[in-house]
Amino acid sequence: MRKIAIYGKGGIGKSTTTQNTVAGLAEMGRKVMVVGCDPKADSTRLLLGGLNQRTVLDTLREEGEDVELADVLKAGFKGTVCTESGGPEPGVGCAGRGIITSINLLEQLGAYKEDLGLEYVFYDVLGDVVCGGFAMPMREGKAQEIYIVVSGEMMAMYAANNICKGILKFAEAGGIRLGGLICNSRQVDNEREMIEELAKSLGTQMIHFVPRDNMVQRAEINRKTVIEYDPEHGQAEEYRTLAKKIENNTMFVIPKPLEIEELEKLLIDFGIAN
Repeated sequence: MRKIAIYGKGGIGKSTTTQNTVAGLAEMGRKVMVVGCDPKADSTRLLLGGLNQRTVLDTLREEGEDVELADVLKAGFKGTVCTESGGPEPGVGCAGRGIITSINLLEQLGAYKEDLGLEYVFYDVLGDVVCGGFAMPMREGKAQEIYIVVSGEMMAMYAANNICKGILKFAEAGGIRLGGLICNSRQVDNEREMIEELAKSLGTQMIHFVPRDNMVQRAEINRKTVIEYDPEHGQAEEYRTLAKKIENNTMFVIPKPLEIEELEKLLIDFGIAN
């Protein structure tokens, strides 16, 4: 079973990219589980047709410790298995600790047992790595592969570099590796070339460049992935290609994070800071 965590700056399109990629793998016949690690609990809604899934933390709050696996899993698009960690009430508690609680509970309930036939587990993780809870999938072998969703915007690249620092910290103890950068285009000048250069500087690859297309928003309004909503559209093919690239990927590295001066120089060299 391959355990993959998708990280990236908040608002970069990480959950959308994850769900569309998972739809591509499911369409290929792969058995995939998605573990939403965002308090907004929106990591699986496109796979579930917009259904509001009850989160692991909500289930624990309502039912106490007497929880069964079926209480926290839902079947989604083409047999995907969906679960949401959830979070505390706004302004109360720590969302990162909720992720720790949820992942530990899934393990205790046997969510990862071989007899379930899972081939992939995807962790969709909130934002930057600044909190131990959100770094949970990197620790103790919870995830083996990390992919970072990024764009040519300065803060997205800054977050990607910070995430690489987190990977470096846990690489030896947890055995995790960076599988590559996924550029979710914002149509920034020289974006493809800039992210390719960022990937090269980090010692990794830009595994795929996802072009910006309004079809993504249209599919989301209809509460579906692009692959389900309009399977013949070119954007659906982009996500299928990304899914195949992840499946066939053999480049897994310990990244070499940049100093802030190096990152700023990269931005200047490509004209973004001018």
